Amino acid sequence: MTIKAYGAQAADQPLKAMQITRRAPGAHDVQIEIAYCGVCHSDLHQVRSEWAGTLYPCVPGHEIVGRVSAIGDHVTGFQAGDLVGVGCMVDSCQHCEECDEGLENYCDNMVATYNGPTADAPGHTLGGYSQRIVVHERYVLRIRHPEAQLAAVAPLLCAGITTYSPLRHWNAGPGKKVGVVGIGGLGHMGIKLAHAMGAQVVAFTTSEGKRDAAKALGADEAVVSRNADEMAAHAKSFDFILNTVAAPHDLDAFTALLKRDGTMTLVGAPASPHPSPQIMNLIGKRRSIAGSLIGGIPETQEMLDFCAQHGIVSDIELIRADEINEAYERMLKGDVKYRFVIDSTSLVDGG
Repeated sequence: MTIKAYGAQAADQPLKAMQITRRAPGAHDVQIEIAYCGVCHSDLHQVRSEWAGTLYPCVPGHEIVGRVSAIGDHVTGFQAGDLVGVGCMVDSCQHCEECDEGLENYCDNMVATYNGPTADAPGHTLGGYSQRIVVHERYVLRIRHPEAQLAAVAPLLCAGITTYSPLRHWNAGPGKKVGVVGIGGLGHMGIKLAHAMGAQVVAFTTSEGKRDAAKALGADEAVVSRNADEMAAHAKSFDFILNTVAAPHDLDAFTALLKRDGTMTLVGAPASPHPSPQIMNLIGKRRSIAGSLIGGIPETQEMLDFCAQHGIVSDIELIRADEINEAYERMLKGDVKYRFVIDSTSLVDGG
């Protein structure tokens, strides 16, 4: 099947309209007509080859929502017309320890939704900046939000699970003091989710002007991290800190805020490393710096259901596909509150 998409032919070229092919649904496949696709900072890193190994043509997009239009003969969990989503992966080995435990995101052979190996043309996966996608049923998620919220649900497939998984793993909830560093595409979801889980939430920002925005998202307090007195007031008080910043920065300023046995988990992926932390800052209070990568399929479904139950969606700006290059430049400047989402119908009418 030939469909319309938006992608790049090289790292130094803008994204533009192109034709790509999708396979016909196999026995265990679900074919999805894409309604909306979120725009993740990872898309920009990959398409511009800021991360190694980009394959071209590169069609980004791993925050996909839409409707099922066809299913394979052996699919039992979905039917035509269902509202569904696809996140950051479309395959894995399906038999390793991680896959058996529903942690496909940590499988050594996890296949990303774009730029991953596949037998389909052109030999690597092509993502959600497109009209349609065909995915094995195991990696398709059910959407239970009202259809009117569908565009704002799209970023949950990456930004939502990226923040939900560490919050759940490190037991954010009532009685826990949780910090969220950065109020962007990831951070605004982290604030909403930690608040809904019942934690005391403190947001950290470098911008005085974001205090009110942080509180509107659900933060109990907002701290300007450049203010030494404000930071010192929270020394040794946090059970958990979720650090969403995707740029190199001083981690010690935040690890000093952790209690004994506290953990700061990094989910932002900068193009170059953070400065090395002071080891005594960790040893002295048995603190930890950890990392977390999206979430497995069962946990992603759990996250979507949790968000539907609590009325949580992303704050978005809807764009046409032909506005993606401008959106990338705005994203680099932090000029979005808080996630761009492509209206995929714009691909049909030439946009």
